[in-house]
Amino acid sequence: MPQRFGRPGLLGTIARTAVISGTASAVSNRVNRGMAERDMRQQAEAQAQQQAWMDQGAAQASTPPAPAPAPATDRVSQLTALADLKAQGLLTDEEFATEKARILGS
Repeated sequence: MPQRFGRPGLLGTIARTAVISGTASAVSNRVNRGMAERDMRQQAEAQAQQQAWMDQGAAQASTPPAPAPAPATDRVSQLTALADLKAQGLLTDEEFATEKARILGS
């Protein structure tokens, strides 16, 4: 069979077109998949960041303010006020002991 020179025949053109089309489709699908994965990661990060902000805000809102110190000038009246706060249930044993040590240490 004689060899042809010059432009490709009809089958060669169809084959080349099919290869180019298949390659373009594969590249396009890969780019779309990569963009979708990136978008999903960004959304997950944004949701995690928003949840962290909400958790931080809730933690700050749920922390009760520290009881205001009594406007006493001497140790006895400060200790009396502290004992009253503990009796009312506003102070735990640890808080009472810490404040008592602070008053007696000063």
